[in-house]
Amino acid sequence: MFKGDRLKKLRIDKCLNQQSLADMIGVSKSLISCYENGKRKPSLENIISFMEIFGVSSDYLLGADNLIKTVSKNETKYKPLTNEEVLFIEELRKNNLVYEVLFTEPKRGAELIVKKLS
Repeated sequence: MFKGDRLKKLRIDKCLNQQSLADMIGVSKSLISCYENGKRKPSLENIISFMEIFGVSSDYLLGADNLIKTVSKNETKYKPLTNEEVLFIEELRKNNLVYEVLFTEPKRGAELIVKKLS
């Protein structure tokens, strides 16, 4: 999934306004706003343009900071995780009880969290 918040940060860090970025890739300012706010997803061509302009990978723009490989019964799957998700998991691991509940009984763990937050 395209991460509009990352696009916005890159644009601001490069001292570009939405109109300037829009002019660079040949779209409207409102479309850049839609990308940044998650209302629209950019085309592959526009993602490539963002990669070239900002010097980042498509993985970064799509929120895949880390690629986790899982293997089970001769089936290999890959799951992208953001740095924030990895940090979340690391923090969970610091509390053995919470970690154990969430990973042995994920549905029950999620229900307990929702109940506690409600």
